[in-house]
Amino acid sequence: MPSLKATVLGAGAWGTALADLLARSGHQVKLWAYEPEVALAVSQEHANPVFLPGFTLHDNLEGENDMPAALDGAELVVLVMPSHVFRSVLSQAAPSLPPAAPVVACSKGIEDKTGYTMHQVAAEVLGEGEHSRLAALSGPSFAKEVAAGAPTAVTVASNETSVAEAVQAAFAGPRFRVYTSRDVTGVELGGAVKNPLAIAAGMVAGLELGSNVMAAMITRGLAEMTRLGLALGAKSATMAGLAGLGDLVLTCTGGLSRNRTVGTRLAQGETIDQITGSMRQVAEGVKNTSTVLALAERHGVEMPIIEAVRGVLEQKLAPMDALNELMSRDPKPEVY
Repeated sequence: MPSLKATVLGAGAWGTALADLLARSGHQVKLWAYEPEVALAVSQEHANPVFLPGFTLHDNLEGENDMPAALDGAELVVLVMPSHVFRSVLSQAAPSLPPAAPVVACSKGIEDKTGYTMHQVAAEVLGEGEHSRLAALSGPSFAKEVAAGAPTAVTVASNETSVAEAVQAAFAGPRFRVYTSRDVTGVELGGAVKNPLAIAAGMVAGLELGSNVMAAMITRGLAEMTRLGLALGAKSATMAGLAGLGDLVLTCTGGLSRNRTVGTRLAQGETIDQITGSMRQVAEGVKNTSTVLALAERHGVEMPIIEAVRGVLEQKLAPMDALNELMSRDPKPEVY
């Protein structure tokens, strides 16, 4: 496709990897960073040693710390801020957003007070007339693997097919395959719910309980994700697709998963404060465990695995006790 001027807001590992991907595809890209030193390193050193060390970034990628300058002339805007600051950063950006540019949310999470997905937050912040240009991108995609050029497949969803197809065309490349969908709710929920489930998978790994329980945990986690998705209007096929099952499997089994790492360290005896205090980047599942459960409770959806994760995070349960409680629950049919 023709070269675009694209702006990526959020220079964590995922934002940097996506910005570099767009630059490698021939687009002129500005990467807005909250940290001035990160913006400077991207521009001058073609690197992000803070959040994505070890990778040389494309020459078409420019770091920027000034929001209006970052958004000036953008024909595509990509939102990759952590979910807990998504609203505040987008509110700062909103006055400078070019009027016609597609806006694609790539952050995975549920807002605390509202229970909104990032697409819903963006719709509220930008206002009624802006909904048609919004999209959400998600799927099994570790930032380091995307930055290294590993083959990756994701899904972009929008209520407007033309917007999804525009984002698809902008991101698509020989090593990055993008599918389209109209199920925005399903694509976003999969990306949010898999994070606390990955903490559970990390605890299973840390307790060295074997493959049987890991397979059961992922499968029953998918059942919880699907129940919540269907209650909110998502399609079951989306939950079984890249943004649902695909991202769940990756985050529960991959060694690069920050959420899985949190669970493993919890199982090995560290407290959540010790773990998060040692991590520069956000493990979204730590914050999103309670927000996902609040959303589930609002819709009468049972999520026992994520409830168990909350018990461990709040230091009310030891990891092994949480597992024992799950295994000794009253018998149920597999689908309910």
